[in-house]
Amino acid sequence: MKKILILFACSFMLFATTQAQNPGRNKFITDSLQTYITRALTNWRIPGASVFIVKDNRIVLMRGYGIKEMGLNNKVDENTLFMIGSNTKAFTATAVAMAFLDKKLSLDDKVTRFLPDFKLENKAATELLTVRDLLCHRLGFQTFQGDFAFYNSNLTRSEIMTRLGQMKAVYPFRTKWGYTNSAFLTAGEIIPKVADQNWDIYLKEKIFAPLGMGNTLGLSVAMPKSINRTVPHTIADGRLIAIPYANIDNMAPAGSISSTASDMGKWVMALLNNGKVGAKQVLPNAAIQATRQPQDIVGENENGEFLLYGLGWIVQNYHGHKVIWHTGGVSGFVSSVTLVPDQNLGIVILTNTDQNNLIETLNWNVIDAYLNLPYRDYSGISLNEFKTYKAAELAADKKLRDSVLLNPRPALSTNNYEGKYNNPLYGNLTVEKGENNDLNIRFEHHPKMFARLQPLGGNRFYVTFSDPVFGKAIFPFNVQNGKVTGVRVKVADFVEEGAYEFKKI
Repeated sequence: MKKILILFACSFMLFATTQAQNPGRNKFITDSLQTYITRALTNWRIPGASVFIVKDNRIVLMRGYGIKEMGLNNKVDENTLFMIGSNTKAFTATAVAMAFLDKKLSLDDKVTRFLPDFKLENKAATELLTVRDLLCHRLGFQTFQGDFAFYNSNLTRSEIMTRLGQMKAVYPFRTKWGYTNSAFLTAGEIIPKVADQNWDIYLKEKIFAPLGMGNTLGLSVAMPKSINRTVPHTIADGRLIAIPYANIDNMAPAGSISSTASDMGKWVMALLNNGKVGAKQVLPNAAIQATRQPQDIVGENENGEFLLYGLGWIVQNYHGHKVIWHTGGVSGFVSSVTLVPDQNLGIVILTNTDQNNLIETLNWNVIDAYLNLPYRDYSGISLNEFKTYKAAELAADKKLRDSVLLNPRPALSTNNYEGKYNNPLYGNLTVEKGENNDLNIRFEHHPKMFARLQPLGGNRFYVTFSDPVFGKAIFPFNVQNGKVTGVRVKVADFVEEGAYEFKKI
């Protein structure tokens, strides 16, 4: 489900120059690609990856690399499952477009036609909201807004859609692009209303089965039960560790699919062939084309090139060629899918750690090679930036941990901070006594997760989440007239960039 790596993409486009073409650059594919990938796995600390590349209907590469789980010698192959996160969105958008061609709906139908109880906080926006709006992130929310409340939580789909209606938009309706996972959930929930099938069954019957994607899973709950699967990993405190699978089936249309390089290759080849597999029209070309039509401006790089959003895809110009792509991230996994239609080029990269940018650096090196552009060490440049960022992050965290070791006393007795707190969007959390002067937080809608709070002095606490994906933070408590009135909660940007204000009950 999470995350689309827009900032990385924008930085890579800065390397697009007007240098002279370099004939013979496609030797990178034949002579250097394997070394590039294996070296990148080591440099980026990626346990396992699987890559698919197709050019002119010929499979150039379909191979697994590395291992499924750190410490075990179970090798990845082309049929090994990875969670693909937000690359699910292109499937959801295509499925909705197919329902449109079946005359079950129009992309410009009002959402309330199918979900009459659905409401946005802005009444006028509720009345105007269309299916198309849901699929192109133009509801007025900030990117990832609401995801702390929704991601890997025990909320049902219905409860999430109700809370989506309670979120206050940061921008006026349809004025600014903001990546909204819960909007894609809502779009997916329209499918049962028009097709009498759940979203995952509809995808299986309309897309997966016709394309021969026999290993692909629609729901994340099936992933841990599969045999040929990778294990998710992240980097915490500078160490690469395995982590539990995220269960995001309550947000399934936004990011729950797990797939393989072989199956995703079938998807990509069909998209490049306008929906055909051989001579057979398997997917409607009109549905494919509908998802590629730009709807919103995502951003602009220093070369004046726009990143646009279609329906479940980023669309951009690169040296005069249309590139259609998306990234995806979910706890312990990141992936990318890229199409260059006029070059008949498709690239799929699946990895089992959420702390790497191989999913984009490899993309651009492959594209540049086929366009005969000069070689650029995208991976090296990005890796240096990543290491600098992580070093600064570790240094800042060390300062906080050093402060904790000084055992500063909080401004008030710890029992003053204990109790139940509420945020209208999230729900409740409970602060309870831990060891020494520490406190613990339990979260109503993340029952498997807790946070440890250690005093930093005053009313500030150093916070470590039990789920490393949610990161580390500083929580300041609000105090008025000697009484604790609330706490400000912030999780890692990977989950949500904004903060939540909880009031003490």
